[in-house]
Amino acid sequence: MIKTELGIIDEIDYSKDYGAYEPERYNCIYIDDEYINDWWERLRLMKTYFHNMSRPSFALARSGVTIIPPEALPLFQDIVATDERTNTDNNLLNLAAKIQEAIDTDKHMIHFGV
Repeated sequence: MIKTELGIIDEIDYSKDYGAYEPERYNCIYIDDEYINDWWERLRLMKTYFHNMSRPSFALARSGVTIIPPEALPLFQDIVATDERTNTDNNLLNLAAKIQEAIDTDKHMIHFGV
């Protein structure tokens, strides 16, 4: 399984480059990267930033770092929640909980691609 990792940024630094691979720093959980492939059409609608807050984009940087702002999290949550596999895959359940935590605390998420 090729994994992709997601976590929560406690306090966003608008001038920081988040390009370094630091999943432990953000208490990341992982999911199988194949899910990203399956969700791609809907993820392309999600506003994001690549590596820093000065590089707006959409979807996820497949082989880089993506910052997901709080306003994009409800869409991300819906993508995960409507995937039938969320009912049986503990990693997807953990992701759904992580997204909800970020929504509840109004925080940005970080994604480390493959």
